[in-house]
Amino acid sequence: MTTPPVIFDRSLIRHRRQRWARSAPQFLNEIIIADLLARLAIVNRPLTRIAAHGPGSLTLVNSLKGLRTTAALYASDSVPFDGAALLFDEEAVPFAAESLSGFIKLLGLESVNDIPGTLAQVRRSLAPDGLFLAATLGGETLTELRRAWLAAESHVLGGTSPRIAPFVHVREWGALLQRAGFALPVVDADRRIVRYPDLLALMRDLRGLGLANALLARSRRPMTRRLLTGLMEAYAAHVPPEDGRISATFEIIYLTAWSPHESQPKPLRPGSAAKRLADALGVKETPLKRDE
Repeated sequence: MTTPPVIFDRSLIRHRRQRWARSAPQFLNEIIIADLLARLAIVNRPLTRIAAHGPGSLTLVNSLKGLRTTAALYASDSVPFDGAALLFDEEAVPFAAESLSGFIKLLGLESVNDIPGTLAQVRRSLAPDGLFLAATLGGETLTELRRAWLAAESHVLGGTSPRIAPFVHVREWGALLQRAGFALPVVDADRRIVRYPDLLALMRDLRGLGLANALLARSRRPMTRRLLTGLMEAYAAHVPPEDGRISATFEIIYLTAWSPHESQPKPLRPGSAAKRLADALGVKETPLKRDE
């Protein structure tokens, strides 16, 4: 086993989230909570012990009480909040093996150093046929800001430094879920364009969301007026403002997967079909010619 690379300063992320909790914007939480509740509403399995972890977990749990009236529900996060049942970092899931029937993750996976290890811990905590449901930020998030930083630093400083987190792309999540031992993985994305009065307003929101630069390899050089001006100009050049407002992309990726169970549908063995595809489609089957 190789040790996963340490990309993020996890303690800095927790410190910033706790420091700026009061000013954190709620639009992402509201979108995610509404979507997760809608997905949970159509799950007909008897989930009796559900843990929700991340920003907005208490709001989700309180809303979920009406859908799962007999379930034991727990809200938790990596930073303290009133009503928290547990406090733990995403990379150290504390639940005993097969102790949960559902685990819901609200953001945070995008800043985990060991994603396969974290998913494996969640998988271990779920009983057979247990549900894993998560929302995380995807690779299209903040593409405008990423391009602007590259252009501004290249022009002003003559080089670039890591500024925006390397978010996992939607096509990669299915493989990560399967690698962790989950069954029936489903991954889909919701792309949202958020408009801001200016770049400073966007950066304030990123600070409140805990998305300010927390890369270990980040530059420690303080922001200068010249660099900030260059960043604003580069942003406007890449994404021209509309009605005096700039646009920023947030891609929310939703993950749904299950702990394996014998009752779950499984793919048929190759060659075990009882009916030809041509017959099902009502077309004539034409054998391929082999090269001599």
